[in-house]
Amino acid sequence: MAEAIRKIGVAEQPLYREAPNNIEAEQALLGAILVNNDAFYRVSDFLKSAHFYEPLHRKIFEVAAELIRMGKMANPVTLKTFLPADEKVGDMTVAHYLARLAAEAVTIINAADYGRAVYDLATRRALITVGEDMVNIAYDAPVDMSPSEQIEDAERRLFELAETGRYDGGFESFTDAVKLAVDMANAAFMRDGHLSGISTGLRDLDKRMGGLQPSDLIVLAGRPGMGKTSLVTNIAFNIAHAYEPAQQADGSFKAANGGVIGFFSLEMSSEQLATRIISEQTEIPSSKIRRGEITEFDFEKLVACSQTMQKIPLFIDSTGGISIAQLAARARRLKRQRGLDVIVIDYIQLMQGSSAKSSQNRVQEITEITTGLKALAKELGVPIIALSQLSRQVESRDDKRPQLSDLRESGSIEQDADVVIFVYREEYYLKNKEPKPGTEEYFKWEAEMNEARGKAEVIIAKQRHGPTGTVSLAFTGEFTRFSDLAEEHHLPERYE
Repeated sequence: MAEAIRKIGVAEQPLYREAPNNIEAEQALLGAILVNNDAFYRVSDFLKSAHFYEPLHRKIFEVAAELIRMGKMANPVTLKTFLPADEKVGDMTVAHYLARLAAEAVTIINAADYGRAVYDLATRRALITVGEDMVNIAYDAPVDMSPSEQIEDAERRLFELAETGRYDGGFESFTDAVKLAVDMANAAFMRDGHLSGISTGLRDLDKRMGGLQPSDLIVLAGRPGMGKTSLVTNIAFNIAHAYEPAQQADGSFKAANGGVIGFFSLEMSSEQLATRIISEQTEIPSSKIRRGEITEFDFEKLVACSQTMQKIPLFIDSTGGISIAQLAARARRLKRQRGLDVIVIDYIQLMQGSSAKSSQNRVQEITEITTGLKALAKELGVPIIALSQLSRQVESRDDKRPQLSDLRESGSIEQDADVVIFVYREEYYLKNKEPKPGTEEYFKWEAEMNEARGKAEVIIAKQRHGPTGTVSLAFTGEFTRFSDLAEEHHLPERYE
């Protein structure tokens, strides 16, 4: 009896499992494209030749796509020239097969449905590949790959698959790259301020940088007291406050203006950061908010501001000493769940690398962090603004304006960053050098102080996509707020 059951079990068990595919759907879609080339545009925004299961179908779709994009006709007659003539499909030639595809074509109305079916099956096959790799690596793990690294790798591949339909990078045709470049130019033309990137809300900085560019690593550095965190919180609030979602064809949302911010605050708690932003927006000094020295009118302003802030897409993670792997995992999760347009990190030197690198030396650890941040910016397609400290050698110079060589553990930070920005306030240094009142030096100091008061310089020391130079901003110390400096020709007329 047991023998019989075993035999039945063997008989019912298939010899192998075929990867999910639907050849009929592929044939129906290709037929529709060959009969009416307009059907191609119903699927071209999401379907690529690699999504077809049958190699010949991949080749047919690739050639047809090329012909249609060049403005030529794609039909069985024009296509057969570019396909292997001697190849057989069962007992048919390729030319005969193309004619059969066209003869049995479905209507153009169904093209998108068939295209979606082909795409979904390709995604399922990709999922199987990722799953098989996970299982195989877990069974036979390399000595240098910890389980946490494997989880990180699997999460990255699944995220790529969910976002782009690809999980292994690979080459992309130059045609696709050009199409993306033209789309970016079109988006810049349509967006407020004609910026190719996301507006910082600071006019002169946007003019110089063209906004924050996707996949850029922007390092914002300065000595303590210069206002690095203030500037980055100003920018983060401006972007989140300007957020306007636009629905895409697939039902998802993308920012038409502004964006969703992921703020990793390693130095301050989320409450301290919120207090700082409220102070900037309500123009009530944060010291007064903390001590409760506010009037009823001030309190009403605070409540109104907090109601506005609750609606804006600004998400804060205040985990101290976060590692690059944890940060990447949380950023991916935020992008999948809520969307993500800009990441802010305050600041690089408080992050941790992997334990293997940290045991070597700090420079190597910082190198690992900056390389990881640049890779994450490219993977998620968002700008990352990372704050950085400067070394003390700035203080020993007469001119305290920072230079690229002042970046701490500078080699990798300077190399990996697409943009390096320094914040410098002359007022901060002059305040500490006040001479004795009534002396000649004092009058000279007073004149310099009046010139520097309320001003800050944002020095763009490195920029891959544009010019370097200095942007002047207004800085209000008691509210820690940066804003555009009124230009001379924008001021009202003055009468002597």
